[in-house]
Amino acid sequence: MYKAFDDIKKALSEGKTTCVALVKDYLARIEEKKHLNVWNEVYNEEALQQAAKVDQKIKEGNAGRLAGMVVGLKDVIAYKDHGLQASSNMLDGYVSPFSATATERLLAEDAVIIGRQSCDEFAMGSSNENSAFGPVKNNIDETRVPGGSSGASAVAVSDDHCLVSLGSDTGGSVRQPAAFTGTVGLKPTYSRISRWGLIAYASSFDTIGVIANNVPDASLVLEIIAGEDDQDATVAQEPVPSYSASVEEKPAKKLKIAYIKETVESEHLNKDISEKTFAKIEKLRAEGHEVEAIEFPLLDYLLPTYYILTTAEASTNLERFDGVRYGYRTEDKVDLEGLYKKSRSEGFGDEVKRRIMLGTFVLSASYYDAYFSKAQKVRRLIKETTEKILSEYDFILMPTTSAPSFEIGKYGENNLLELYLGDLYTVHASLAGLPAISIPNGEDKDGLTIGLQVMANRFEEEKMLQFSHYLQEL
Repeated sequence: MYKAFDDIKKALSEGKTTCVALVKDYLARIEEKKHLNVWNEVYNEEALQQAAKVDQKIKEGNAGRLAGMVVGLKDVIAYKDHGLQASSNMLDGYVSPFSATATERLLAEDAVIIGRQSCDEFAMGSSNENSAFGPVKNNIDETRVPGGSSGASAVAVSDDHCLVSLGSDTGGSVRQPAAFTGTVGLKPTYSRISRWGLIAYASSFDTIGVIANNVPDASLVLEIIAGEDDQDATVAQEPVPSYSASVEEKPAKKLKIAYIKETVESEHLNKDISEKTFAKIEKLRAEGHEVEAIEFPLLDYLLPTYYILTTAEASTNLERFDGVRYGYRTEDKVDLEGLYKKSRSEGFGDEVKRRIMLGTFVLSASYYDAYFSKAQKVRRLIKETTEKILSEYDFILMPTTSAPSFEIGKYGENNLLELYLGDLYTVHASLAGLPAISIPNGEDKDGLTIGLQVMANRFEEEKMLQFSHYLQEL
């Protein structure tokens, strides 16, 4: 199977393959590996029909820039007249009446969408075990999780079910699975990509992200789906650079790079990840770049702030799923209040209910100022402090995760806090609204993949992508 879009384009231009042949190969792979539980729905016939149309466009010389790219969508991204379920019983049978802006832009450039991928229910989770369809298995070690909430999207790319996946990243949901599967996971600046057609979890955090095998492919997809959109009032008006044209350029100057001492030198960081991270730092120094350890005084506040704010927003966003207007409705004969309670109790999974209840608690009149208001103020401080660091340094470098992929079922009801602590390295960029990317950084002693994360300042994706590609080439 092809691992890079440039290779696919070359094979298509030389007549060595066709889009139909590519789709058939992917469909065969999906069928072969269906036990990994990656796909909630596969568009077999439709994908082949799309591919045939793209082949005809290629013959006529008017194909789009993504002709030959086969893409999977996380089950929170809308595709008109197709199922959209957020891997939840609450939306069982729901068919989207419109497409997400990102979906439309992929189709406009002749990408072929092959299906929708499982995820943690309503994108809430770090392991892809919370799906109503059951846990997704990591293709590298099938006893382990692929990360979450976009774990299935990462496995699909890593295991050759499609070339690229679109996921969503609220606190690391693209980057952590990328680290666990040896892929590239890109979270752009908040507002860089329209959220129109993305099922909301926490609206001031949610970002559509890209999972690919390499940085150039992620750059091309970002270039096509980013940019202003009349359907989304929060999307940035910043012009979209030609990321794909400049991604392979080497740094024009020696760079100044920071790493947060408390993260990289932590005793809680897995030994293999620590060694791989410092090995990359030493390579950068050997190339003449300046890499310095810095302190981040607000580190202890990252996770509490993230979980207070995202659960509060989730509580508000998920009010719309009431068992009345659409989605799951209880079959019990009850009064109106009972209809709401029973429908939501039966339709939502445990993790979603847990976060709704926590969010409702922090928004309650008695605790609003004590928790929500304070968390908003701390978030502003985190953002300002991080941007100040990035005004002095080109990038912040850190591991994507503190440990490699863990066993399915490791974290039960009694040790969820330990699972949440695993988000420490990724929520930083999400709280600050800054772009971040996870790139592969080797394997541990057991053959499990390790990720290295790069964070840049607001709308500096072009610089970050160039550096990330350069890092991979070192």
